[in-house]
Amino acid sequence: MKAFYNLTREQIFDELKTTEKGITEQEAKNRLEQYGYNEFREKKGKTTLQKFLDQFKDFLVIILIVAAIISGLVGEVADTVIILLVVILNAILGVIQENKAEESLNALKKMAAPLAHVIRDGKSKEIPARELVIGDIVVLEAGKYVPADLRLIETSNLKIEEAALTGESVPVDKNSDLLEENNIPIGDRKNMAFMSSMVTYGRGIGVVVQTGMNTEIGKIADMISKVEEEKTPLQEKLEEAGKWMGISALVICGLMFGIGVFEGREVFNMFMTSVSLAVAAIPEGLPAVVTIVLAVGVQKMIKKNAIVRKLPAVETLGCATVICSDKTGTLTQNKMTVKKIYTSNGFADDIVDAKKLFHIANLCNDTKVVEEKGKIKLLGDPTETALIDYSLNVSIDKRELDKIFERIDEIPFDSDRKLMTTFNKAEDKIEVNVKGAPDVLLSKCSYILEGDKIREINEDDIKRIKLANEEMAKEALRVLAFAFKTVDKINKDDAEKNLVFVGLVGMIDPPREEAKEAVKKCKTAGIKPVMITGDHKITAVAIAKELGILKEENEAITGAELENISQEELIEKVKNYSVYARVSPEHKVRIVEAWKANGQIVAMTGDGVNDAPALKKSNIGVAMGITGTDVSKEAADLILTDDNFATIVSAVEEGRTIYSNIRKSISFLLSCNIGEILTLFIATLFNWAEPLLPIHILWVNLVTDTFPALALGMELPENNVMQEPPRDPNEGFFSKGLGFRIILQGIFIGAATLFAFKYGERYSEEVARTMAFYTLSLSQLVHAFNVRYYNRSVIFNGMFSNKYLNYGVLVSLLIQMVVFITPLTRRIFKIELLNIEQIVVVAICSISILIAVEIAKLFRKKA
Repeated sequence: MKAFYNLTREQIFDELKTTEKGITEQEAKNRLEQYGYNEFREKKGKTTLQKFLDQFKDFLVIILIVAAIISGLVGEVADTVIILLVVILNAILGVIQENKAEESLNALKKMAAPLAHVIRDGKSKEIPARELVIGDIVVLEAGKYVPADLRLIETSNLKIEEAALTGESVPVDKNSDLLEENNIPIGDRKNMAFMSSMVTYGRGIGVVVQTGMNTEIGKIADMISKVEEEKTPLQEKLEEAGKWMGISALVICGLMFGIGVFEGREVFNMFMTSVSLAVAAIPEGLPAVVTIVLAVGVQKMIKKNAIVRKLPAVETLGCATVICSDKTGTLTQNKMTVKKIYTSNGFADDIVDAKKLFHIANLCNDTKVVEEKGKIKLLGDPTETALIDYSLNVSIDKRELDKIFERIDEIPFDSDRKLMTTFNKAEDKIEVNVKGAPDVLLSKCSYILEGDKIREINEDDIKRIKLANEEMAKEALRVLAFAFKTVDKINKDDAEKNLVFVGLVGMIDPPREEAKEAVKKCKTAGIKPVMITGDHKITAVAIAKELGILKEENEAITGAELENISQEELIEKVKNYSVYARVSPEHKVRIVEAWKANGQIVAMTGDGVNDAPALKKSNIGVAMGITGTDVSKEAADLILTDDNFATIVSAVEEGRTIYSNIRKSISFLLSCNIGEILTLFIATLFNWAEPLLPIHILWVNLVTDTFPALALGMELPENNVMQEPPRDPNEGFFSKGLGFRIILQGIFIGAATLFAFKYGERYSEEVARTMAFYTLSLSQLVHAFNVRYYNRSVIFNGMFSNKYLNYGVLVSLLIQMVVFITPLTRRIFKIELLNIEQIVVVAICSISILIAVEIAKLFRKKA
């Protein structure tokens, strides 16, 4: 079967078994049963239980659960309860965040076309859009959404904005003429109207040819559902770190157990020691800390107008190397704006030189000016509203002009004539006001307005006007010409002859001012901005140059040129292009895949349905909350509630800061755990008494360490966070010497703990264990300040500037003091009261970690 745009009106009626009077109600019911409702098939969402169970798939969490079970089997019930509480808390936090994101998303959803105006049985009526069926006759009016895919059979000055589908910002002129060519791109199917696009001007009648998932938008929605979700870099790194820690813990436990049994020690005691070591090796608070740090980052992003749908998504932006952005409404204002004015005196800087021009622009204009809650709202074609918006800014009010110069007749705009003409009363005369395409209108002009005088137009005038038109066209401006004449009576046949040329106006959908700064910051941060649009190449290049996205035109490529390039060739050349114009949804996915094949972390921003597959395919999809379609929001990881591209920069900065802070938190937790491992390992190796009990280790890991680790996750961004290039996505979590620093710091903590233990043995085993327990916990609290900076001295750089860390350390310290002074907790923890001398030794050992790390930083700096 031929495409619907290749069929005549009669062929359409025959094919779909309908007429201009529409189908009957009974036939509509039959077809509804046959084809289903005119809506998208929604993916079945996860239940709260499924979301909860998903939280337990992490390798580290599985190891923790195994440790809890082992602890329970050997009678350490307290250990089991505490570990399981932490794991469950982590899962609950994850579910709460997912549900919050879904609630926020649901609040943003808007129904595109709740009602449709149809003709059935020859009668006009409104029905719910979801009940439309193939063969229905739909009436389209300005301001209404197109409720299904239609083949137009009748139009009157019909213009439809298809930005959500094609990315083209300017409304498309539609007609009902037959199209002869085959395989015509969606943006050029002039006799078709597509679901979710908006009628901006005129009216039309069309036959429903596709509904629901079979519409052009439905096909895109289907493409999205087939894109598999990929893990974020943070998820991959944490999984890698979790496996490394888990396997290390098991190896160490096995080694320790083997050494003990080989030395002839009691098997059960060695098993208990090995379990203690396993508990020491795994940072029980890590999953909860990472989840909470991400959740805090998410709350910050909400305040900065961004909704994060998945916790790790905000961090992924931190390592983004490429941001592929839609043009319309994302980098631009999605609002046509007057940019240049030309009169016989040349390009005008002031409205004084163009008063007559805007007099015509207001009268020969169908824009409706309405006031809502004290604010002026303009309804109509974007090109026409741009003229009125500019006029209002220079104190020319269309409403006043319409009263004085009443419109008595008109010749509506016609895509063949490319002109619009109105007849307005002007005292005892009639003013003929005309606007239209410059080349067409200029051919109708015999005179030109020069200042306040009218004279005959000459060849030099025409040459200058054409040059001005070419200059504006090169800048991707949409140019309109204006002319007039005064007559005694209306004669439509002669109305558009012997006109007086007044001037030209150039308009464009301009870049957002904040987007220019955002692009600049992206480049400083080592991120490549790429524009992907359905608009024409000349427009895309002009906007991209103004934004600073490209310098030379050879950095731009069209969808048609992209069709002739294989995916292998695109992967090789993708770095050469900064602008992609006139592209389809499939092209966007290809571009994202090409960047990813080059090892890049790709963020894709957009608001249209056409962006959705690429949003889902990218490492992180960023949708617009206000202008964005439901489909794009569902596909995205991050939603900008203010539709502001500059918010991306805030998200990148927040993402980089979160990753840095998570590294600090993990560095702190692991160095503390290595200190615990060394303490137990060396004591076992030299056959010393047990310096720490399993409950001591568990308590330190879950209580003492957790508050400082969380506080480290709230460190403010460092000054140079947006001056550094993005981190290599293949870079290991413990790269740049972090692994070495963790081990070194762990050695310092272990040495201080063992020294305190051996010192306490002069009194008793209980005192020694108490001193080891408190040295371990307090040295870790002091060490929390060390990890705030990797290379800088913390003592001389605002040691106490992180108020959250101050509070976290203070809370942990108070909890430890309560355990120390309360008889019941002393019995549970099997510890003793210490005398002044012992407390001083514990304090000196605890503070020594700060001095040791400061000296290490000094040596590293000199090296």
